[in-house]
Amino acid sequence: MRLDKFLCETLGATRKEATRIIKSGTVTVDGVKTKVTSVKVTDDSTVEWDGRELKFHGPRYIMLFKPDGYVCSHEDNTHPSALSLLDEVNLEKLHFAGRLDVDTTGLVLITDDGQWSHKITSPKRKCAKTYRVWLADPIGADYAEKLEAGIQLKSEKDLTMPAVMEIVDEEEHELLLTIHEGKYHQVKRMFAALGNKVEGLHRAQIGGLGLDYSLEPGEYRYLTEEEVEAVFGE
Repeated sequence: MRLDKFLCETLGATRKEATRIIKSGTVTVDGVKTKVTSVKVTDDSTVEWDGRELKFHGPRYIMLFKPDGYVCSHEDNTHPSALSLLDEVNLEKLHFAGRLDVDTTGLVLITDDGQWSHKITSPKRKCAKTYRVWLADPIGADYAEKLEAGIQLKSEKDLTMPAVMEIVDEEEHELLLTIHEGKYHQVKRMFAALGNKVEGLHRAQIGGLGLDYSLEPGEYRYLTEEEVEAVFGE
C-alpha cells in the first residue's frame, strides 16, 4: 500500500491532507523519515507521525471513566462530547454502547462494532447495569420490595423490569441498583416515583464488566478480549 493511502486509512485524512502531512517531513517508515507519498507500506512496516505509531484498527472496544459535564453524543450545543476525551483517529466512526446523562459519571463503553453494542443496548438482551445512587432523602424500608416488583413510571405503559437494590450506606442515603433495561432517565424516574430524588448517579458495571478504578475520571483504555465477552456475563 502507498504511504499516502495508509495515512488516509489510519488517520481518516483526505489524499490531499495525507500528502501535506508526508511533505511536512513528520512521517517515518521503519525509522526513516520520508517525504515521498508513494513509499510502499507493508504489514511489517512501522509508520510513525510526529513520534506516534499509526496502525490499522480492527473493531475498537473502549472503556471510559466518564466525568460529570460530558454528553454521550457526537454533538451538543451546551456540553462537550465524551468522545473529545479520546486521543483516537476516526472518532466519527465510534459510538456509545449505552449512554449516560450529562451529570452521571462512571462506566461508558465506546465502540465501532455495531453488533456488539446492539447486544448491550437491546431490551431483548436484558443486559444488567449497576449504578451507585445517592438519594436526597432516607432510603425507604419498602424500596427493595417495590423495585423488585417493578415501578410504574410516568408516561410508560408497563412496569419496569425487576431491579435489585443493595444498601451501601444508610446514613448517606447511598445504595447500589441493578436494572436490566435502559429507559430514558430510568433510575432518576424510578426513585421519583417512590417520592425521592437522585442527587448523585454513577454507573459501576455493565453485565460482568466493572469500571476499572485505576482510571481517573476522563481517562480510558481498550478492553481485553476477555472483557469484551465479559459484558454479556452477570
